[in-house]
Amino acid sequence: MTTRLGSLNEFCWMDLKTRDPAGTAALFSTTLGWRFAVDEEDWRKAVKISVGDRPIGGLSDVASPVYPPGTPAHIAYYLAVDDIDRRAEAATAHGARLVVPPFDAGDQGRIATLIDPEGAAFSLWQRRHFPEWNFPPRLASSPHRMVLACDRPDEARHFYEKTTERPCSAPTSSPQWGPVHPPHSGNWWSPSMIWTTSAARTMTAGPRSPVPRRTAVRWCG
Repeated sequence: MTTRLGSLNEFCWMDLKTRDPAGTAALFSTTLGWRFAVDEEDWRKAVKISVGDRPIGGLSDVASPVYPPGTPAHIAYYLAVDDIDRRAEAATAHGARLVVPPFDAGDQGRIATLIDPEGAAFSLWQRRHFPEWNFPPRLASSPHRMVLACDRPDEARHFYEKTTERPCSAPTSSPQWGPVHPPHSGNWWSPSMIWTTSAARTMTAGPRSPVPRRTAVRWCG
């Protein structure tokens, strides 16, 4: 069963974490038409990213003291869950590494960050007052689907099914559940989450881009 982004057991938010906020904002504004603005209603005065009037993510500076020294630039993805403490416990029981234990993000919700058994980072999010993704399907330049590119897709699917207690299905494009191979240049890359926009562009959070698109695992709720 496939559910809509933003619903329970689906990815519901993303944060761009960078060492060059101005340059990152300029890049995505030019490439995808995103709008970056300080949220004056947020007590942190966080920078929010929008497509038109639809919020899709946040922008953070990893050089800030709130991040450990040496934190690399990355995109954080949030998976909506019903009980974050129970889901984090299930994830670690099935091979994930807990990086940030569940904690309260003000009155917005609860967050936990993990590394899955394939080596890809993801976060769990239990909503309280945060709106999450809510935009029309295939809104241009908005996230369209989430993909996990890894070398053991069957094992990855099993892990997320056990963590969320919901089925994961293969993507409609071919091949469906095959291993991901390194680029022909010989440079290896780490497993990573990818999001695909409705305009058929792909952005990746992997530290070594590009990730081959010919073999990927689609996350479905």
